[in-house]
Amino acid sequence: MGFGERLTEATRKAGTPLCVGLDPRWESLPIELRSKRGGETPESLEALADAYEEFSLAVLNLVHGLTGVVKPQMAFYEAAGTAGLVALARVMQQARAMGYITILDGKRGDIASTAEAYAQAGLGGARHGKGLFPVWGADSLTVNPYLGADSVEPFIDEARRVEGGLFILVRTSNPGSGLFQNLDCQGEPLWQRVARQVKAWGQVSSGEAKLADVGAVVGATQPAELAWMRQNLPAVPLLVPGYGAQGGALDAIKPAFGPNGSGAVVNSSRAILFPYQPDATDWRQKIHHAAQKSAKELANISGMAGT
Repeated sequence: MGFGERLTEATRKAGTPLCVGLDPRWESLPIELRSKRGGETPESLEALADAYEEFSLAVLNLVHGLTGVVKPQMAFYEAAGTAGLVALARVMQQARAMGYITILDGKRGDIASTAEAYAQAGLGGARHGKGLFPVWGADSLTVNPYLGADSVEPFIDEARRVEGGLFILVRTSNPGSGLFQNLDCQGEPLWQRVARQVKAWGQVSSGEAKLADVGAVVGATQPAELAWMRQNLPAVPLLVPGYGAQGGALDAIKPAFGPNGSGAVVNSSRAILFPYQPDATDWRQKIHHAAQKSAKELANISGMAGT
């Protein structure tokens, strides 16, 4: 089963295109978790990492059944040092065990053997000598394409080897994204040129979903671009960040979807992770409720509800 089929199966099973981002931040964690590890300031990076792990594992349990896809953001765990990387490994392992499709968000991009090392570590495992050593074991990665084809092809090769996938940065949700992405490139904006290359890189599954294994990141704050992508590249799966805290509105997301809500997953991080005051004792219930609300909204707007 190719990545496009696996992604479609996960969203259909959950009944929603929601993807929950795992972006732990110390100052936003429940005081219940922080008070055991130093209070206002973590007593060590190890304590910080331990809090991130406990919180992330709790979130995986709280949103289980409400989404089929989770997206750990590597930067927050890396900022907790080596212990943070261990915490991320455990979170990834638990997410896989619970049946989630994982998108490891590191936005990697490099050339030749360096790209190959990133790809192996992120997906199927690092090869040393005759050994294969699992590292992150993600189902998919986010990749920066701006070093060119030779920086992306090692990721494609490794993803295809393990029936994994990629999401290539095309039109991002941050306010400054247009500085380069909107530059005129022989009569079309640069992001469209990148998008067409993403289509060329992809291998479309032979199953019912007819989705490729190489997708695109297109922000929820870019509705016209979402519509262009879905119309012109119907087989390219979309990862749509920016819904919720970054200002992406539901109506703006609607053009991202194909028939019956197929073809896109919509990421929400802060709106689901932190819908409570830090001193709240009912933070678990609030996270679960926020995930329920987002899952239902996205099921309705995508056309997936009732399918």
